[in-house]
Amino acid sequence: MAVSNNITACVTLLALICAVPIIASGIWFASAQGDECARLARWPVAILGGLLLLAALAGFVGAYWNRRRLLAFYLFAMAALVLLLIVLLVFAFAVTRGSGAYPVLGRAYDDYHLDGFSMWLRGYVSDDPGRWEKIKACLAVSDTCKKLARQNAFVNAEQFYQSHLSPLQLMCNVCMQSGCCKPPSVCGFTYVSPTVWTATPGRPATDPDCGLWSNDPSQFCYECESCKAGLLEALRDQWHKANIALVVATVCLVLLYLIGCSAYKNAQAAAFFRRYK
Repeated sequence: MAVSNNITACVTLLALICAVPIIASGIWFASAQGDECARLARWPVAILGGLLLLAALAGFVGAYWNRRRLLAFYLFAMAALVLLLIVLLVFAFAVTRGSGAYPVLGRAYDDYHLDGFSMWLRGYVSDDPGRWEKIKACLAVSDTCKKLARQNAFVNAEQFYQSHLSPLQLMCNVCMQSGCCKPPSVCGFTYVSPTVWTATPGRPATDPDCGLWSNDPSQFCYECESCKAGLLEALRDQWHKANIALVVATVCLVLLYLIGCSAYKNAQAAAFFRRYK
């Protein structure tokens, strides 16, 4: 009985430790996405990690002080929470599977289209106009494009074209939205500066975003589909990074749960035989 309880206590203590990276991932989501004016699944991951932490703590107390009701609660709660975590991971992988990035000839960076993303992600920026208005207003007052405009690293257009631009960040720690702070490459606009472009006279617009571009810092390409796609690509990258920690923690929690169930059954069997010996 004591051996089984000791095993269960060790298992629940390890489960406590496994809940920490889940909480950290949720907090990272909240802080990182807040800087980018988007709050996709801001706190659910952190809340789920906190509930796992409380369940593991109850299991540890139950095993250490031999409180069988607390152990039973731990096993039931942990099963439900791990199942929710698995559902969350499956959902995250499903909605972030596709990418809207596509290479551009002669450019070291990618441009972005909404068509490549899942319907759920596209709906996040398209189904609710009010949500995008808030994101757009946040982008307009943030330093997302302003820092790029103040950057002197690009002496000419070729240097800019050969820069490795990500959806929300430029190497050298210059924040930007490659889909929001410049027009799509297919428009064929002439480069003046990273945030100033001029249309080629007589060239027909090959993309609806071409007519939405403005050199006005309060407008830029914030109404463009490419801007929405760039934002989704950044959120997708964040989820993929966080999923690594979440998958490892989930696998460990499942293994620990199975070991805990086995130890609990052994403790129950030992108590039964002791009672009727």
